[in-house]
Amino acid sequence: MIIAALMYIGLSYGKTIYSFSHIYNVLFHGETEGAFVITTLRLPRVIIGLLAGICFGLAGNIFQKLLRNPLASPDMLGISTGASVAAVFAILILQLSGLIVSLIAIIFGMLISLLIVLLSYHHGYSNNRLILIGIGMRAMLSAMISWMLIRASEYNVGNALRWLSGSLNTVNMNDAFSLLIVTIIACVLIAIMNNGLSVMGLGEELPVSLGVNTKTLRISLVIVGLMLVAFATSITGPIASVSFLSGPIAGRILRNGKNNMAATACIGAILVLASDLIAQYGLSSRYPVGVVTGMLGAPYLLYLIFMMNKKGVQ
Repeated sequence: MIIAALMYIGLSYGKTIYSFSHIYNVLFHGETEGAFVITTLRLPRVIIGLLAGICFGLAGNIFQKLLRNPLASPDMLGISTGASVAAVFAILILQLSGLIVSLIAIIFGMLISLLIVLLSYHHGYSNNRLILIGIGMRAMLSAMISWMLIRASEYNVGNALRWLSGSLNTVNMNDAFSLLIVTIIACVLIAIMNNGLSVMGLGEELPVSLGVNTKTLRISLVIVGLMLVAFATSITGPIASVSFLSGPIAGRILRNGKNNMAATACIGAILVLASDLIAQYGLSSRYPVGVVTGMLGAPYLLYLIFMMNKKGVQ
């Protein structure tokens, strides 16, 4: 219900406000008045916001469960940054724009992510090694982005910064269609592997005792998580903190200790849709959605670090 309400507000509210009946007539009965605004400007934004939130939320929960660490989200592990550095390189150095930037971001983001995973398997797999390598890779890639931004022209810097902020401003229905396909495929794969993921979150010994092939399952889940992050980031840019926040919020709401991926996906969608409405209409100026989600994530990160220190978690 919350998601439906947010989608309706996204379609109806703006410089011109449309009623539910008018939106319905435009979408299903060929009404022409306001059709461009609703179908070309607002509908892709709402659909992409929904799908990107689902993708980031699911990916974050996968990595947090696999690594059994609330800090182990794609934001923190450098996975999103891999796609970002490729997109910035394409925009600033290669002077590219549009679909080709997204394709480069997908390919390079997946390659960087796979490199992080492969390095973590050096002398045997280790969760801590994966987290540390990811954090180190994120720092290095962020430095590369800063170097390119400093050397670029003012016009191109503006384009790159809009992409880096995480934005729904330039999305279209083609983006929505491609992201929908990826989301459906990923959701089916996650549904098949969800029981195994729940057991993996309890430790290494229990899955083995239950006959779970942990190596195959881990690799499969990592690939699905990487696919979700890479495709979503290639379209919207790195919308900060959604993958980091969705799983913990869903867990606190459910309070049943279960790995409910559906709830995580819904929370991710709500975060993006609500944050985009705030970014567009709730502040003094219009901002990219990533600005608002980043503001939400920072306090929780500080709280999480404080609680981990308080409990003596290393």
